[in-house]
Amino acid sequence: MIESFGVSDVGCVRTNNEDCYLLEPTLGLYVVADGMGGAQAGETASHLAVETVRRVLEQAASRNPFVLQSAIAEANTQVGLASERDPALDGMGTTIVAVLDNQTEFFVASVGDSRVYAFVDGKLVPVTEDQSWVNEVGRRLGLDEASLKVHPMRHVLTMAIGVSDQLRVNSYRLQPSPGMLILLCSDGLHGLVPDPDLAAVLADPGTLQQKAQGLIDLAKANGGPDNITAVLLKIS
Repeated sequence: MIESFGVSDVGCVRTNNEDCYLLEPTLGLYVVADGMGGAQAGETASHLAVETVRRVLEQAASRNPFVLQSAIAEANTQVGLASERDPALDGMGTTIVAVLDNQTEFFVASVGDSRVYAFVDGKLVPVTEDQSWVNEVGRRLGLDEASLKVHPMRHVLTMAIGVSDQLRVNSYRLQPSPGMLILLCSDGLHGLVPDPDLAAVLADPGTLQQKAQGLIDLAKANGGPDNITAVLLKIS
């Protein structure tokens, strides 16, 4: 059995929330998306992507990694088409990370730099890898972490939903274990809160709601310049 909870906060600087999340236990589907674009475009992109993934999974005959990848590919198509149809939405896009439970294991798929972590036996383990300039270019060039944190390209994504027909979806599998926590989050959380601090909140006793709110509070205490979203799953 899986217990789930999600929360999204506008943060301390922005006036609108371009993040979107989904908890759909009947489908075994959990999603976080972080939109980008002018005016309301980011919000449109993230909501459209999440709803498209939900719709495709709802219509699918089975739950498997290929269906999840197809759902994200369809989200890429729909966000791209919406951007082409409306000049006000031109250039919009979104990250997305999704977890699909098929009762025996979890299928994970991601585009961009929203992340999934597993918290097992007191240890926080990254599941996804960022599709970002920092991760895919900067680190391969040998730049140290201190330089990467201030590099002018540090916020640049190498892949996002809705910006290109040449989509790369990163896929992973995760074996559940009793007591495991799974965290899905936008970079408004993991970009502000170091992994040891994330782990400390997840290790604290309390409900998923308390843990999720604790994560949000930490990001806001660290300045909260971006929208912040955290979805937590607990394996009974």
